[in-house]
Amino acid sequence: MSGITIALSKGRIFEETLPLLAAAGITPTDDPEKSRKLIIGTNRPEVRLVIVRASDTPTYVQYGAADMGIAGRDVLIEHGGAGLYQPLDLNIARCRLCVAVPEGFDYAAASRPGSRIRVATKYVKSAREHFAAKGVHVDLIKLYGSMELAPLVGLSDAIVDLVSTGNTLRANHLEAVEDIMDISSRLVVNQAALKVKRELLQPVIDAFAGAVKP
Repeated sequence: MSGITIALSKGRIFEETLPLLAAAGITPTDDPEKSRKLIIGTNRPEVRLVIVRASDTPTYVQYGAADMGIAGRDVLIEHGGAGLYQPLDLNIARCRLCVAVPEGFDYAAASRPGSRIRVATKYVKSAREHFAAKGVHVDLIKLYGSMELAPLVGLSDAIVDLVSTGNTLRANHLEAVEDIMDISSRLVVNQAALKVKRELLQPVIDAFAGAVKP
C-alpha cells in the first residue's frame, strides 16, 4: 500500500495525539470513542488510523500492519522494542510506574535486600528488574486489570502499576511508596517502512517533532 497506517489506542493517548496529528495536517474522520470502526479514515486519503489496544501497538508496528504508532514507555519496555525505531518521546500521556502498598504496610522492612515480597502487576519485566536491582526476591503475579484489588484480598503484598493522580490508590486505601520510572508515550516506526515510505513518513515524524511540548 502506498499510503501510511498509524496505530493508536483509545482514550488518553488518542486525545493527546490529536494536536500532533493536526500539526502534520491530519484530521481523523471519526471519533473512536463514539464509533465502532477500528480503521478510521482521515482528511488525507493516503493516511489511515487503526485503533488497537495500547499493549498491542508495538506488535502492529513491528510486523508492519501499521507503519507507525504511539505507545507508552511502559508498553515498549514489556514488549522489548524489537524491530522498532523510536525517534521521539512525545511527552504525552505522562504518569509514573510505582510500587504501591496498603496504607500502614511496612514496605521498608518488606523490601530489604534478601527479603521476599509478592507483587501483582501487568508490568512483569519492569517489576522483576526493579526488585532484582534492590536484591529483593519477588514472586510476581500477572494480572491484567483492577490491580488495586490484589493486596486488599491478600493476593499480593504490593502492586506495580501506573499512577497518574493517585486518586484510585487513595480510594482503595493504598499509597505509592516507590517510583520506578517516569512514563510518557513514544512514537514508534516500522524500520522497513521507514526505508520504503520515507517520503511519506518523514514529514509526519518532523511535524510531530515540531509540535512536541517540552
